[in-house]
Order: sequence, then structure tokens, then C-alpha cells
Amino acid sequence: MDRYVIERSLPGAGGLTDDEIHELSARYNQVATELGEGIVWVESFVGDNKLYCVYEAERPALIRQHAAIGGFACDSMEPVRRTISPADGR
Repeated sequence: MDRYVIERSLPGAGGLTDDEIHELSARYNQVATELGEGIVWVESFVGDNKLYCVYEAERPALIRQHAAIGGFACDSMEPVRRTISPADGR
């Protein structure tokens, strides 16, 4: 599976309560389970008004389908070609 970073608009994301985060996460999991083994939600980073989600998927269409079924924004999606870290500069 390939890895992707998805940008999702979610006004007020930085102010979501723990309960709201739980509900959102449960919905992400539920839709991914419905779609089968071809998509895996890895993690998300929460900004003030956006989520930056990391997924693994067999094909990008599954990520768009996940967003459509769940009612999640999918403003942009980029394949991860490689990762870099501070260790690369040592």
C-alpha cells in the first residue's frame, strides 16, 4: 500500500473537545472498516482549522471514497514519496 497525506478543512478543529475527537475518530474507523483492508488510517495532525491525515491505501480512489462516505473534507491529497527527519542531516 502507498502512503498519502490528506488535507481536510475543519473549521475550529483546534478547539474540538475530547468527546468530539472520539466521535470523529470512531467515524473514520467505521468507514475504513466498511471499505475493507485496502485502506488504513495511520494518524492525523490537528491544526486550528484543518486536519492533516496520513493514510495508507491501495489506491487514491479509496481515500476519496472514504471521505465521501464519511462526509469528511478532502481538500488535497498527496502521495508520500519519502520521509525526512533531523537524522538525515547528521
